Amino acid sequence: GRSYAIVGKSGSGKTSLISIIGLLNREYEGEYLYDGISISALKDRDLSILRANNIGFVFQQYNLILSLSIRYAKKSFTAKQRHEIITGLLKSVGLESKENDYPINLSGGEQQRVAIARALAVSPEAILCDEPTGALDKKTGTQIMELLHSVVKENGIMLLLVTHDPDIADTCDTIFEMDGGRITCAKNDT
Repeated sequence: GRSYAIVGKSGSGKTSLISIIGLLNREYEGEYLYDGISISALKDRDLSILRANNIGFVFQQYNLILSLSIRYAKKSFTAKQRHEIITGLLKSVGLESKENDYPINLSGGEQQRVAIARALAVSPEAILCDEPTGALDKKTGTQIMELLHSVVKENGIMLLLVTHDPDIADTCDTIFEMDGGRITCAKNDT
């Protein structure tokens, strides 16, 4: 239920860090333990399973395929169960009436809400977001952040996001500042 923002100038390493944390990038020095498991010891298939079962992603380019996320979730579901889950997830982000719409017919804010629903499909331990409001107007961005924060608090999920927007970063419990590939500062809300 806690939220963290990573801020810094372009090229400071924010996206690289979130890619490493999200098990998408193995190009780093040192040892990365995920729940006590050494990531470097895992085969690509095992790494993919760990990522698919524990981490939800919300990217700027939404790549909206919600049904596939459900299909590859932790359990095998029947078509009816998948439909019920998808309907429930879309309802949780206020898009129950958009179930049959194509992504091209959705606004940027609606696409981002579908991306959030997709991230929740695997019941993740963490949601990682790379510029989750970067392509949205200020009002829609604020609505998306309110939705993300309510979803993570309600489900006890960790939220980690990269942003250039100080107002978005300020909505998080802790802000990490990066420079030159290193975290240089951490600010807590307490």
